[in-house]
Amino acid sequence: MLYAILCYHDEDTVGSWTKEQDAAVMKKLAVVQDKLAKEGRLGPVARLLPTTAATTLRKDDPPLVIDGPYAETKEQLLGFYVVDCNNLDDALDVARDLAAANPGGAYEIRPVGVLNPGRVAT
Repeated sequence: MLYAILCYHDEDTVGSWTKEQDAAVMKKLAVVQDKLAKEGRLGPVARLLPTTAATTLRKDDPPLVIDGPYAETKEQLLGFYVVDCNNLDDALDVARDLAAANPGGAYEIRPVGVLNPGRVAT
């Protein structure tokens, strides 16, 4: 089963990291990602641009387009992983490995129901 591991953290904190600090975190995360990739379990991984680049379409009648994220929260959605796991416990183990590499914030784990696998050229 596919699980989405949604990465939340304080955007201001992460945005204040130096290039060296960010690279160090990415290097630690790459170890976890490489392991999952070698096992054939790693799906898409995305790092989202800051919420200042976000636009929200409110589904009102008529629809309303606003700048910024949908919700003002202490922690923002900064990225996600899609991982093939046997069950929730397996997905939690992956999230724990990611958390050890990048402490702080939170990971939200959700099963994914694929409606359309799609295909995007990179």
